[in-house]
Amino acid sequence: MADNQLKNIDPEDIECLLFKVETSFGIKFLENELVDVKTFGQFCDHVIKKIHLENSNNCTTQQTFYKLRDAFTSVLELRKSSIGTDSLLADLLPRQNRRLSVDKLERHLKMKLDILQAPDWVIYIFISILLISFVSLFVELRVGFFGLSFAIGGLWLSSHFGKELTVVDVRDLVEKITEENYLQSRRDSNNINRNEIEKILIDWFSKELALERSKLTRATEWI
Repeated sequence: MADNQLKNIDPEDIECLLFKVETSFGIKFLENELVDVKTFGQFCDHVIKKIHLENSNNCTTQQTFYKLRDAFTSVLELRKSSIGTDSLLADLLPRQNRRLSVDKLERHLKMKLDILQAPDWVIYIFISILLISFVSLFVELRVGFFGLSFAIGGLWLSSHFGKELTVVDVRDLVEKITEENYLQSRRDSNNINRNEIEKILIDWFSKELALERSKLTRATEWI
């Protein structure tokens, strides 16, 4: 059963995850490039081989924390001693100027953080309107089209002007940045910690594909 875990996954879900790997590690899989990969271990080795950077033993999450802390201190003029992994982002990013502060951090870090959204109730309302409007298309085309446009526009505005945090503390943000922007998250983006890559890939595949982590081994058959 364990050896066939990836074999049973929807190929589209695998494709989405491969895109995430490409984005975070700064690589690109060519068509049929993985055709000779037979196991998850071979896939991990292939990814590591594609990242043409020097090896370093520095922990990436630690480097990400230092990089993020430097950004908070230089951009938002906070005291370094006030920023720890357990620091609440609601305290570091006061609601009144939260979106402006996040924009400044993103420009300094040169990456999108995507940690703000509208209140859940607002999102639920627009999603409900979206679903109802979709059904309305089959009854009254004009009404359904107007509702879809309104809901899509509302969701777009919500994503660009919302101030609700999607992560709780600095530790959560460090993990998010490391996962989505592995190379950029490192203080020195000219090297990687090769020993971390396989663990990171296991974490991603197990979480994104709802697989039991302990059974996702190097021997697990590839798709």
